[in-house]
Amino acid sequence: MGDAVTLEQALAVVRRLSAVDKARLVMRIAPDLERELQTAQPTRRRSLRGIWRGLDITEKDIAEARREMWGGFPREHT
Repeated sequence: MGDAVTLEQALAVVRRLSAVDKARLVMRIAPDLERELQTAQPTRRRSLRGIWRGLDITEKDIAEARREMWGGFPREHT
């Protein structure tokens, strides 16, 4: 198959093409890209259920965090 080509090398060649040839390139490569995207396996998402389980967050902790966040609100602009 030959040596691998980097993205930068491919872009350098593509930029030298005429607008018509660039359009033809896109039309020829689009079906391959579409096929690859359709067969690609989506990454499995991790469930967030129970993410806070085991942490000991109390009402006092929440109230303190709220005071810190909202302590300077609303701030006067000078």
